[in-house]
Amino acid sequence: MTADTRPRTALDLIAMKAAHRPIVMLTCYDALFARLLDSPDVDVLLVGDSVNQVLAGHENTLSATLDQMIYHAAAVRRGSRMLTFVDLPFLSYQVSVEDAIRNAGRVMQETGAHGVKLEGGRPMAATVSALVERGIPVIGHIGLTPQSVHALGGYRVQGREADAAGRMEADATALEAAGACALVLELVPTALATRISQSLTIPTIGIGAGGGCDGQVLVLHDMLGLNEGFEPKFLKRYAELAGAVRAAAHAFADDVRSGRYPDAKHSFE
Repeated sequence: MTADTRPRTALDLIAMKAAHRPIVMLTCYDALFARLLDSPDVDVLLVGDSVNQVLAGHENTLSATLDQMIYHAAAVRRGSRMLTFVDLPFLSYQVSVEDAIRNAGRVMQETGAHGVKLEGGRPMAATVSALVERGIPVIGHIGLTPQSVHALGGYRVQGREADAAGRMEADATALEAAGACALVLELVPTALATRISQSLTIPTIGIGAGGGCDGQVLVLHDMLGLNEGFEPKFLKRYAELAGAVRAAAHAFADDVRSGRYPDAKHSFE
């Protein structure tokens, strides 16, 4: 995909599905990495509430706040012109539709993002509809929904049983009918994710959902090999930067202690 054909609005994502063009999404949290990713290779940036795990060291996403998401989303937007969606954090949209409208509106107004993402199936359909009716594009998220990790019994594949698979298919249909522009499918059996993808006119973006989805998303730090110790089956590392960081720190320390740095080249007369 060339620079002038990258998606610029939520409707472009639907057009990409119709054209059978796979969607490439990466989760990003800051301006520096957003600048590096602002290229024809990546279609969409997601500012995920996983920031609280990846950068802040928390056990799960539940402690992420709206102000925190706005801070990181604004930083990403300063670094990139790309289509950008932002996770609505836990309890910023579940309490009431009014809360959801107010908080999603803040995200759009204060960050310049192009839309929001929220978790949940049919119980969230009315909320999705209310946001879309007010001009806020929404990506849905079903399967493993990290904000419900305690209710789901941990981070595990969802929809293996026939009843659960049927509920997930109904959730996907309801979110599409409510006006969602795309769906993230997380930790879903390949056959089920493929069936859902084929049944919808909006695209699905998979993470641990197999190759039958209309696109794929990974967290940038995981994909780069920076998040050591996180090794789920679905994750493919495209670099091993944790070792490079350690090697660079070791070389710097060695130069400082030996007096090689700073040398004349790196000093001022």
